[in-house]
Amino acid sequence: MSILVKGVGLNGEKKDIYIEGNRIKEIGDHLKIQAEEVISGQGKVAVPSFVNGHTHAAMTLLRGYADDMPLKEWLETKIWVIEAHMTEEDIYWGTKLACLEMIKTGTTFFNDMYWHWRGTARAVQEMGIRAAVSAVFIDLFDEAKTKEQIELNEQLFAASGDFAPRVIFTLGPHAIYTVSEKALRWCAEFAREKGLLIHIHLSETEEEVQGCLRDHGVRPVHYLEQIGFLGPHVVACHCVWLNDEEMDILQAHGVRVVHNPISNMKLTVGEVFPYPQLRQRGVGISLGTDGCASNNDLDMLETAKFASLLQKFHMGDPVVMPAQETLEMITSQGAQAFGLECGTIEKGKWADISLVDLNRPQLTPHFHLDSDLIYAASGSCIDTLICDGKVLMRGRRVEGEDEIMAKTREVAFDLIRRATL
Repeated sequence: MSILVKGVGLNGEKKDIYIEGNRIKEIGDHLKIQAEEVISGQGKVAVPSFVNGHTHAAMTLLRGYADDMPLKEWLETKIWVIEAHMTEEDIYWGTKLACLEMIKTGTTFFNDMYWHWRGTARAVQEMGIRAAVSAVFIDLFDEAKTKEQIELNEQLFAASGDFAPRVIFTLGPHAIYTVSEKALRWCAEFAREKGLLIHIHLSETEEEVQGCLRDHGVRPVHYLEQIGFLGPHVVACHCVWLNDEEMDILQAHGVRVVHNPISNMKLTVGEVFPYPQLRQRGVGISLGTDGCASNNDLDMLETAKFASLLQKFHMGDPVVMPAQETLEMITSQGAQAFGLECGTIEKGKWADISLVDLNRPQLTPHFHLDSDLIYAASGSCIDTLICDGKVLMRGRRVEGEDEIMAKTREVAFDLIRRATL
């Protein structure tokens, strides 16, 4: 498959972008190349598609079901009750809806942790985008469950070879308060042996920190270092309740960190992500939405705006986390965090590209692209999306979108009915 994007804005100039297979083969002026598909870039600008660093994609099924509740009550009386009844087919449709929403808002990669791994993987493969997919590894300190979870993840790793390379198998130990030390050690060893990423929640709440101090005598990051868990293969999500020493440890081990500003504010985790301190140390930081039950959408431009404004307000500094820096967190830095060959539009990179429609009121008069995208736009400004060298959205239409929404609506209400009978 070959695509030629003609006369699109790129770095302040009009350029043609030629795509062959799944990579950008040429960028230039008035390219004289024949392509199977030609896309007009008139009135549009090309930007790298977005990276969502932390999701529970199929929680689209629970969007708006249980809001405005204390975190513990929300989890124990609503979320976990429903999740116990989810089937692989439920997860499949919930993830298809999530993929549709991400395509419609310019995201081509997400880092996921949820139940029924195969349901998520099937949906990602069919929808044409990329994902790092992990099954939730929870053993609740039960030896039998530990053995069961290890066997399941070994089986899923072996089965992951049946899917396209866009579907990346990862390990997903939920958190230190739901996963035993034995299981965490196994995850670290297996990840190093197989070259896998580990996706974990870390230091999200004060309760987590206090529980770790009570049970292990040290804070969460210290505990993970003591058991040999940390390394550049670890993607740690939230990381709100950190002290200086813990930030130094994360930096020393090359841990990648994902900030989830909207979820943290909505669930009132009690602290603000220490962005300036982590950035000063050179820790790799990207952004995530978290699941739709605690956000409630998957729009990375919205997430980026919240992240920047939260830091400015919290620090009392209008200069902290400027637009360009914030945009990089959902493009180049996000891609780097997950080892993706995208995040910038360059010859040889993967053809993962969004075309932004500049003919929008919120993008007028359009002095600075970075500022417009972070502070003014939302994902609805994305007109066309290309991933892996294939056009997934044209003129804001995605093939089969009406059917996906209709079916997922049916699945979601049936799930609630089954779970609450």
